[in-house]
Amino acid sequence: MPHYMYRWQLKSDAVKGLVNAPVDREGPARTLVQAFGGKLLSYYYTAGEYDGLAIVEMPDHVAAAALSLRAASTGGFARFETSLLLTTQEAKTALERAKATAGDYRPPGH
Repeated sequence: MPHYMYRWQLKSDAVKGLVNAPVDREGPARTLVQAFGGKLLSYYYTAGEYDGLAIVEMPDHVAAAALSLRAASTGGFARFETSLLLTTQEAKTALERAKATAGDYRPPGH
């Protein structure tokens, strides 16, 4: 199954809620991921531009997008991003396919 990285920035009200009532959010995240047929592999709070990230295994891109839309629709996030992750072998295969595929693509203006 494909892997994805989800990153988020919480809205200030959500941060305030966590500070006022500290709680471990990994359980609710795991439940959400499982509802879409996925598996939560890791969950972290982060210091910096984002407040957290999760590495998730999902059955397909549609399930991954649906999970992202559901989480974002809660209104607790200022940003919620989804990135497809490739193993090194998958990346190598993609690079080989890019090399082998003929095409005459040119960027706009060229």
